[in-house]
Amino acid sequence: MLELRVADLAVAKPIRTEDGPVQERSFRVMVVDDHALVRDLVAAHISFGTSAEVSVAGTFDEAVQRMAEDGPYDLVLLDLNMPGMNGVKTIGRAIEANGGKPVAIISGNCSADIAQAAIEAGAAGFVPKTLAAKSILAAVKFMVEGEVYAPFKLMSATPDSAAEKAGLTPRERDVLRGLSEGKANKEIARDLDLQEVTVKLHVKTLCRKLEAKNRTQAALIARDRNLV
Repeated sequence: MLELRVADLAVAKPIRTEDGPVQERSFRVMVVDDHALVRDLVAAHISFGTSAEVSVAGTFDEAVQRMAEDGPYDLVLLDLNMPGMNGVKTIGRAIEANGGKPVAIISGNCSADIAQAAIEAGAAGFVPKTLAAKSILAAVKFMVEGEVYAPFKLMSATPDSAAEKAGLTPRERDVLRGLSEGKANKEIARDLDLQEVTVKLHVKTLCRKLEAKNRTQAALIARDRNLV
């Protein structure tokens, strides 16, 4: 597994000298997200909290066009799931379009596996949309300086702690693991020495706790949230 330099940072402060604080150098950032509210909010945080010139785009294709027209950005923040994106496979194309300069992922799907995959694909970092504003600012500054960013708490999370946070019991997690492996209720019941009707009840409870519409979606959520 790729070794990451992870950070749990506060907002960096300008260096002070006898003549006063040194001004931060200006840099250019583009925020790419198909959800206008999220896109504009992140862009506003960066614009007001740093010396950055911030641009926005709503699709991957629009972002590529802006990179071609405006030249490379010091950092591009890409939403993982939006029109034009094919998961982490698109990261290489984005880096090439940005002249080799840093491209990072910003996503609401927060799991250590997804973050690891993104960074292994060449991303400069993985920024959860749930981060506090000051942490997003710190992450941006960190990556603009050429470092790789991933939140320590996310990268050090284990399936056990994630499942506990989701309110799952050990038995529910066992059943969820079976769902993630594509097993039928009868197979899960046999493996866990349970009645099939008991497994059905667990599946129903899992769907409710994970806000999943069905067992397939519950399995997908389990993978994305690193629950099994």
